[in-house]
Amino acid sequence: QVQLVESGGGLVQPGGSLRLSCAASGFTFSTYAMNWYRQAPRKERELVARISSNGGSTNYADSVKSRFTISRDNANNTVYLQMNSLKPEDTAVYYCVADFGYWGQGTQVTVSS
Repeated sequence: QVQLVESGGGLVQPGGSLRLSCAASGFTFSTYAMNWYRQAPRKERELVARISSNGGSTNYADSVKSRFTISRDNANNTVYLQMNSLKPEDTAVYYCVADFGYWGQGTQVTVSS
């Protein structure tokens, strides 16, 4: 069955970095665009980044442009989110989402001193 398993979240100080990973299985990963969403308490869910099926096209929310980078490894069925210069407002649960609508369980990112 389809599985998306996120990892790499945690507690980091402002200005720090984290790299999220999402291991996919149960579908033909290389044929689907992939997305990272986030959900912060009392805020609307936000699309953070998107990458095309072959990795040739990426899109970012204005709030993370120039700080976050989405990438993928189709040989290993994994999508990544490199997050640099983290801010307290980046605190949220981050979800990996396949383009056909399947969501992972999420990983918590907390940015705090």
